[in-house]
Amino acid sequence: MSKNLENKKVVVSEITEKFKNAQSVVAVHYSGLTVEEVTKLRAECREAGVDYVVLKNTLVRRALDDMGINGWDDVLEGPTAYAFGTKDPVSPAKILCNFIDKSKNDHMSVKIGLMGEEVMDVNAVKALASMPSREELLARLVGSLNSSITKLVYVVEAIRKQKAGEE
Repeated sequence: MSKNLENKKVVVSEITEKFKNAQSVVAVHYSGLTVEEVTKLRAECREAGVDYVVLKNTLVRRALDDMGINGWDDVLEGPTAYAFGTKDPVSPAKILCNFIDKSKNDHMSVKIGLMGEEVMDVNAVKALASMPSREELLARLVGSLNSSITKLVYVVEAIRKQKAGEE
């Protein structure tokens, strides 16, 4: 077996692991981005725990075939970057869709997404991007719990004062 083929097999297995470990993956077409734009996007991804990488389409195709995932053949052409979300399934879609909306140019567009083994079309990725992130949901939950506890404290305090006044 040639050294090159062995190296490709190793890379395919690494890509397969990336897909398996990700809660969601978003593939985007990119071209003509400036170094500054890519640097900013990568920093934003890194901050959210999203791995943004450019991979060879043929190697990704092999990894997906190994996993039994279909539906990507039409989009695995041209320059493609992948965002792997390991902490939060919403973050890759949210970051990339926001970046595309902010840049308002044709340099980047969503191709396809994957959540678990479910292939998502462009509309599904955009719908996912509109959902609140895990951190936002946790903040809302904490706020709701805090509000409920505060109300409970006021009620208990009112009951205590009422009983103290009766005695």
